[in-house]
This record gives sequence, structure tokens and C-alpha cells, in this order.
Amino acid sequence: MPKPSTRIFSRGSWPEASRIADILRQETLGGALLLVATLAAIVAANVGDDYASLRDTAFGPDSLHLHLTFGQWASDGLLAIFFFVAGLELKREFVAGDLREPSRAVLPVVAAVGGMAVPALLFVLVNLGGSLDGWAIPTATDIAFALAVLAVIGSHLPSGLRTFLLTLAVVDDLLAIIIIAVVYTKTLHVEYLLLALIPLAVFTVLVQRRVRSWWLLLPLAALVWGLVHASGVHATVAGVLLGFAVPVTRRDGSGGTGLAEHFEHRFRPLSSAVAVPVFAFFSAGVAIDGWAGFTDALSEPITLGIIAGLFAGKTIGVFGATWLVATFTRAELDDDLEWLDVLGLAMLAGVGFTVSLLIGELAYGVGSATDEHVKTGVLVGSLVSALGAAVILRVRNRRYRDIALREAADDDGDGIPDVFQ
Repeated sequence: MPKPSTRIFSRGSWPEASRIADILRQETLGGALLLVATLAAIVAANVGDDYASLRDTAFGPDSLHLHLTFGQWASDGLLAIFFFVAGLELKREFVAGDLREPSRAVLPVVAAVGGMAVPALLFVLVNLGGSLDGWAIPTATDIAFALAVLAVIGSHLPSGLRTFLLTLAVVDDLLAIIIIAVVYTKTLHVEYLLLALIPLAVFTVLVQRRVRSWWLLLPLAALVWGLVHASGVHATVAGVLLGFAVPVTRRDGSGGTGLAEHFEHRFRPLSSAVAVPVFAFFSAGVAIDGWAGFTDALSEPITLGIIAGLFAGKTIGVFGATWLVATFTRAELDDDLEWLDVLGLAMLAGVGFTVSLLIGELAYGVGSATDEHVKTGVLVGSLVSALGAAVILRVRNRRYRDIALREAADDDGDGIPDVFQ
């Protein structure tokens, strides 16, 4: 039998593993804040009308197409920061990370595609004969919420699985923003979109020259965001475009910190600790209306389609795609891992939240009965996925702890764990 050509979920290089560990630590804190904001939103939505009144209060200049509610400012404005950071991370993955090498990129890309296609298919099957506008709702993975689950259960996930989870989420974000731009743009004003290219080009020239002056870059970024918003394309697309414009490598070609990494260090805490939790507060508030209202929501096809997509669809899609890659490339799992680990990780990918709620708002609007069903489906589907992943990953946690100890051992004291040398 021919020897397998590669191993999947291997730990990779120390610089990449160290960088990803730093990112995931920040996202774990963001995930905790996200959980708090979500619980606060649910409580606020069920104790009176003040929550809905606050969410629907509008302000801003109407002449600039910016007379928006608090909820819209959160989804259109603050989430642009989230997608700016996602754009930075995605470009870095393509230029200097795992996605640069086709042999390492194929697994997270195929897994992300499978993890979006199967949930969408299940949603459509459940909702045949009804509304299919929300087919993309269960396709998203929320990395911050997933990491919060890992923190709660105390899982010592090996570096190879952590890298895969982050890369999967980054590719997932790219596919989600394409869906948002293409599918959920109802009215397109091309003139504003063309005008947005002017400040975007100036921003690109400045960052390519390694200009960091906030008083130059922030007004240009705000202008790009405003024009994209006025064009009818969801304004979060502007965040991704601005992120793609930032160079990853240093101009002199040295291995130091590039501008993309510099911006990521500046904006990731703002995204994780402010933008996403505030969006969650204004978007996750579902009025349950007692046990009867909750059970009624669970009987709705849209709710059931989202739950099925997040829990079963993500699990089948990510696990199945990974198995297919291993089968057709003759790859094998890393020696430290088993297929049960892949199953737990695939189930964890069903923790969809931020982008799922955003797509739900775009598909069905805010404040409608259908919107309440969407929120119920996203919350329940994410919770069921989290519980299922927690059971599987907790069973394997003793094995993960042993791997973590090996990955931290530095007997020669050179600052680099021995397993990475």
C-alpha cells in the first residue's frame, strides 16, 4: 500500500501555532462577553417593551442615507469592524498562513464549503413549500462563541485542531460575505459603489506605503463604508475590502510585524470586546412569550430548518468533507488524533451566531414574527451543537491535556517547544 502523502491536523510551525494561540486567547475573552451580551438581550427582550424601543430608535443624517436605528448601526456599522479584522486575517492566511500552501489549504476550504452546503440543503428540505429566503442562516460558524464553549468545558484542544478551527472560520467568513453581497443585495445603486472605489484606492495606496496615520486612514475608511452602505450592498462588505487592502509583509521583506498584523492587534480587541457583543445585544433579544411561545417557535419550519442546519448540517458537512479529503488524497490523521476528535470539532462548527443573526435580519427583517423564529433557531441550534461538542471533546480532554503538555515542553530552554523543532 502506498504511504500517505500527508497528514491532516498536524501542528505546523511554531510561529504560526504561537500566532494562532494569541488570536484565540483574545477571541475566547470576546466569546465570554458575547455570552453575557446574549443573555442580557434575552432578559431585556422579555421584561418589557424598552428593549424593542431602544433597538428601533433611529438617529443620523437622512440625507447621507444614515438615518439608522441602534440595531442597524450595530449590524451595519460595528460589524464592519468585525469583517475588517476577518479581511486582515483572511489575507494573512493567503499570503503567509496555511492557505498559502495548496496542500494545507485544501482541507479547511473543502470543509468550509461542505459545512455551508449541507446546512443550506437541510434548511431548504425542511422548508420546501414555504419561505426559503433564510437558506444561508445556518451556514455560519462563530469562532468566538465556539472558543467560549471550549473555555467553559476546559478543553485543551491540540494546536493542529485549533489552527483548523480558526482557518475554517476565516474561510467561512469569506463565503458568508460573498453570500451577503450577492444574495442579499436587494437594490443596487452602482454610482455609489463606483464612488466608493475612489477612497478605497486612496486608502490602498496609503497602506501600501505603510502609512499608519489614523487621521488619514479612518476618514477614508468611513467614507468607503458610507458609500458602500448607500449603494445597497451591506456595509460590512466595506470592512472586508479595506482589510484586503492592507499589506501583510514588511516592505523590506524582513520577517517582522507587517501592517496587517499591526492593525489586527489594534482592532481585534475592539471587534471582540465591543463590536460583536454590542451587535449581539441588539440582535439576540428574542421575546420567548413563555413556554408555550417557545414550543410554538420550535414547531415552525424556519426554526427547525436552522436547528437542523446548524447541528446536523454542520456536523455532516465538515466531518464528511474532511473524510472525503482524507480518502481521496490518501492523507491520514495526525498520530495524536482520532476521527472522534474530528466529529467533535465538526459539531463545534455548528455554533453559529453573529453572522447567522446578521443573515437572518437581511433575509426576514427585524422585529417580525419570523425574526423571532430565526433567533430561536440560531440560539437553540448553537446550544445543541455546543452541548454535543462538549460531550465528545470532554471525553477526549485527558488525551488533549497530554498533548498540550508535550506541546509546551521546552527542555533546551530556547523559547521554542521541542515538538516544533
